[in-house]
Amino acid sequence: MADDLSESTVSAKMTKTAILRSKRLLLRRLLQADAEVVQQLAGNRAIADTTLRIPHPYEDGMAEQWIANLDKQIDVGRMAAFAIESLFDQRFFGVVSLDIDPKFNRAALGYWIGEPHWGQGYCTEAASLLIQYGFEELQLHRIFATHLKRNPASGRVMQKIGMQREGLQRGHTTKWDEYEDLVLYGVLRDDWSVLAN
Repeated sequence: MADDLSESTVSAKMTKTAILRSKRLLLRRLLQADAEVVQQLAGNRAIADTTLRIPHPYEDGMAEQWIANLDKQIDVGRMAAFAIESLFDQRFFGVVSLDIDPKFNRAALGYWIGEPHWGQGYCTEAASLLIQYGFEELQLHRIFATHLKRNPASGRVMQKIGMQREGLQRGHTTKWDEYEDLVLYGVLRDDWSVLAN
């Protein structure tokens, strides 16, 4: 059993040099040099309001610590995380990630885009690239994601990238000390392969 787990961990490891490209975007590993922009964009209350893990206020030093922690998780095969930047002007404006559970060969998809860049399809484009990477390169079996019920725009991203709504988790979490419903989406590699072809 231990051998099986270590094989899964190795197969689900993001390489340090992994770069993904689409028509408009380049996805690359986050750098400490990105910390200032992370703090500026993620520090917007509108970003924190619709995500579960982004704190508000976003204090000095938090971005640097977050990137360092991501690096550790990437190095042990528990995370694949990419800065989202414009292919045309190298502007960094968001993050897309897979939080990997190697024991079950699955990952939770997460993403955020800076508010000035909302409504331009960047999130769908980046998430689609990462889903492809997760299934083709990391050989994951399942990718899932949740969104706050009051944030249907995030659900539309999940639908556009081939995920299926799997259920509603009522009062499952809290945000700003209020109970929140989570909507669960997921996709299996076999299902995605059919959609991708």
